[in-house]
Amino acid sequence: QVQLVESGGGLVQTGGSLRLSCAASGNIFNMYSMGWYRQAPGKQRELVASISSGGNTDYSDSVKGRFTISGDNAKRTVYLQMSSLKAEDTAVYYCNANLISSPRSNVPRDYWGQGTQVTVSS
Repeated sequence: QVQLVESGGGLVQTGGSLRLSCAASGNIFNMYSMGWYRQAPGKQRELVASISSGGNTDYSDSVKGRFTISGDNAKRTVYLQMSSLKAEDTAVYYCNANLISSPRSNVPRDYWGQGTQVTVSS
């Protein structure tokens, strides 16, 4: 019983900004990390950014300097602040969480949100 609820997607002009949010809820015993992936038409899903529960971050080279990932451990929520958006950022963005759902679990597993569309137009 783990759910990821995403919000913030939409249409924005080139050079504009958007802020995505993802809240995790349900049976979460130990959260290891959360992140954002995206998938454009005809392309494989790729990592955009991730953040560990300790605050360590990782970014795709294509978004470094433009996107910022942050998290709130208490709220179990991750954010993606996207600035200087380009047409190539257009994709469906998926929230990801890597966690253990109960103390009886030995290893963490990945959970995914439903995806939110981000469209950047000129």
